[in-house]
Amino acid sequence: MFKNTVTDLLEAALKERPDLFLIDFSIQGDNHINVVIDGDNGVLVEDCMFISRAIEHNIDREEHDFSLEVMSAGATSPLVNKRQYKKNVGRELTLKTTSGKLEGTLANATETKITLEWNVREPKPVGKGKITVKKQAVIAYEDIVEAKVMIKF
Repeated sequence: MFKNTVTDLLEAALKERPDLFLIDFSIQGDNHINVVIDGDNGVLVEDCMFISRAIEHNIDREEHDFSLEVMSAGATSPLVNKRQYKKNVGRELTLKTTSGKLEGTLANATETKITLEWNVREPKPVGKGKITVKKQAVIAYEDIVEAKVMIKF
């Protein structure tokens, strides 16, 4: 019953803010509510406060003792939602796929697949030396085991 109430409040809050989307949601045995969100334009502290208030202000504390934690998906967290790929187009990713590991720039993200691009130094077809060649891979979401944005400083 408590979980249904929290779920309904969370869904209503996310409908009000279509730029935000759910990454993870759980309720531990001691009524500790944990919500992880992301946003098409990132997540601000105010966004977390909005979700927190939407839940917290609509549950009677006399009836339910609970704690609530709302946070954004961490920069080092794996991408788990297709919308996260779309918002990270142009950024460097490291991918584990069903057939190996890849690193490159996320060039495109559709509903079914992503396109990753990277440069490779290869021997010239004629003569000595090497040239830089742009490579590309199209990968279906179901073939992605894990994807992370590479943080560069």
